[in-house]
Amino acid sequence: MSRYTNINISKSDNGRLYRKNAIYPNIPVTEDDIYVISTAGDRYDTLARQFYRDSSLWWIIAYANNHQRASLAVTPGVQLRIPADKNLAIELYQALNQ
Repeated sequence: MSRYTNINISKSDNGRLYRKNAIYPNIPVTEDDIYVISTAGDRYDTLARQFYRDSSLWWIIAYANNHQRASLAVTPGVQLRIPADKNLAIELYQALNQ
């Protein structure tokens, strides 16, 4: 699932194509969420592959943990929340980016 599917492409006056910035949702905490302590070498994409079987869903884990740097690397020793309901996160994202 590409998170850019529903983001409109616009055309500037000089003919350049561009996408609007994606807006990420606040992902609510649930009692089913999983908590892990990160270790050296952890990355959001590999965690997404491990928990969701889809590395492209890395942004769910990153935004659930207020991570907004331009890196997929996770600081070792940090507690991370893995949202249990990836479908809810995807639905919230799509609603914000229509």
